[in-house]
Amino acid sequence: MAANLHNDLDKAASSGAAFNPSGLSLAEPSDFFALMKPRVMSLVIFTAWAGMVCAPGSLPLWNAIASIICIAAGAGASGALNMWYDADIDAQMSRTKKRPLPQGKMAPRAALGFGTAVSIASVWMLYIASNVIAAALLAFTIFFYLVIYTMWLKRSTPQNIVIGGAAGAFPPMIGWAAVTGDITLNSVLLFMIIFIWTPPHFWALALYKTGDYEKVGIPMMPNVRGPKSTRNQILAYSVLLATIAITPIFTGLAGPIFALFSVVLNMAFLALAFKVWRSRAGEIADSADEASLYAVAAGDRAARNLFAFSIIYLFAMFGVLAAESLLTRFA
Repeated sequence: MAANLHNDLDKAASSGAAFNPSGLSLAEPSDFFALMKPRVMSLVIFTAWAGMVCAPGSLPLWNAIASIICIAAGAGASGALNMWYDADIDAQMSRTKKRPLPQGKMAPRAALGFGTAVSIASVWMLYIASNVIAAALLAFTIFFYLVIYTMWLKRSTPQNIVIGGAAGAFPPMIGWAAVTGDITLNSVLLFMIIFIWTPPHFWALALYKTGDYEKVGIPMMPNVRGPKSTRNQILAYSVLLATIAITPIFTGLAGPIFALFSVVLNMAFLALAFKVWRSRAGEIADSADEASLYAVAAGDRAARNLFAFSIIYLFAMFGVLAAESLLTRFA
């Protein structure tokens, strides 16, 4: 595996990437922070916190804070290890070529060492702050994201996002387990909402970033099955998401406030997914600004709008769940 990675890095370097084998001396704290994918980490922190709030029982304040920090650090370590392994393709994609490794700001071994050290520390400290179940779930999440998704699924199957999405769905389960020391139906429901949300979220992006994925050989659904099939699957997963998203009402996890917001949010999600289904997103052109997540050609705006709203949707769904739980608890 290491030999293959070195070959990939050589290819990336020959394509113009600024890999620096002694780049550790050039790295700044902000570069190590960038390795941890702070945008993704913010979602992890929020959903893990929501899982802790919704769980029956409570942790002492400092244990709860430490647990959230550990979960965030574990997620960040996963991001660093992902960037270490994917440095070759990151150097060629417009969306990722400004990351620390392609820019030559640090050596690949520095990212590997950093990610490994933070992974071990975060799992161990979460065990101390909470319990063995939460720590084991965090360890499995890091393993799943690096080995199952990054090393295996991402470059081998268009189902990479479907299966690999599990890695991003574990944080609320970990937060729940940190409080309860258990895995229950309700914690699995929190997992399932993110798990089913992930395909339409990422495929909407992939529809207008088709060229980026194609030039590095990543078999995203639009590249392998075509834009029309991808749009069909986005709509199908959106319908499934709307169905899964209301189940907390029937298990006692949520109440009338969540029911109201869930209906509104899921109707909006379905409406945007329907617009994607009716559009020709992915068939006309790549994004108007290759490095931007949101500046797109006219034909891809429906996909861009769904991608942007999907982020708001997930924050809102978990925010309302957590807020209602707090109101119920302190009423």
